[in-house]
Amino acid sequence: MIKYLRTPEKCFDRLVGYPFQPHYVKVDEGMEVGGGKSQSLQMHFVDEGDRNADPILMMHGEPSWSYLYRNMIPICAAAGHRVIAPDLIGFGKSDKPVDISLFSYQQHMDWVQTFIDKLDLNNITLVCQDWGSLIGLRLAAENADRFKAIVVGNGMLPTGDQPVPMAFHAWKTFALYSPWFPISRIIDMGTFKKLSGGERKAYDAPFPSSKHKAATRAFPKLVPVSPNDPATEANRAAWKVLEQWEKPFLTTFSNGDPITRGGDKYMRDRIPGSKDQNHQTLSGGHFLQEDSPQQFAGAVNELLASI
Repeated sequence: MIKYLRTPEKCFDRLVGYPFQPHYVKVDEGMEVGGGKSQSLQMHFVDEGDRNADPILMMHGEPSWSYLYRNMIPICAAAGHRVIAPDLIGFGKSDKPVDISLFSYQQHMDWVQTFIDKLDLNNITLVCQDWGSLIGLRLAAENADRFKAIVVGNGMLPTGDQPVPMAFHAWKTFALYSPWFPISRIIDMGTFKKLSGGERKAYDAPFPSSKHKAATRAFPKLVPVSPNDPATEANRAAWKVLEQWEKPFLTTFSNGDPITRGGDKYMRDRIPGSKDQNHQTLSGGHFLQEDSPQQFAGAVNELLASI
């Protein structure tokens, strides 16, 4: 049996700017949680706005959680959309395996696939960044009939066939080997703004101990960086779909991210649905949801109003 931890709900009491009611979906069965009690593996998600409206699926990345989208969710919901923001397994209020070796790219894909299947989401607009793009873009390609539009900010779908920035290699080494892995400090360093004490507390909330951080440590090593990576073939297959993608595809990259810089042009050159879209460059670092949430959400709403 595989051991999981479930962050105590008290860790999330009175978070700054996060008033959303929790929702959960079981994405695995019969896993051993905490001290050995067998329970279903839970994925948490925010679900705001009109439940009858087409959903916007906001996918976070590393090492954040749905809190990252707290300032965008109300803006998109107020425009009449249903907004769903899940916490990936190992993050936020979702359950957290303690063994780093359990995590794989495919396992994350399977969990999120179960999530959209169980919620039976259709006519989805994907909004993604960082690892939310690695998972979300492949999810859209593998479930093209469920998605109607894609918005990518500071993200990519790598196959291992392209060079990886040195900044990423440094980050990967740090995540795997540093004895110190301060979640909120990492996010603060990836923004133009200075996070408040309350915001930093919220980013740290899901991870009350080092055992809760296995997923955050694992993600960097799962990015395909060579042509023989386990995820390479599946990602190449996804690209074949994206290269025929005629549905709206919008990029909203920031001007201050050394890791994903240039990825927006790369995707616009390869994905037909990007033609004639109002692509934007927003002010911000890697976590542009912190630096330009109003502009990012506005770009999503503008795109959907045009469809």
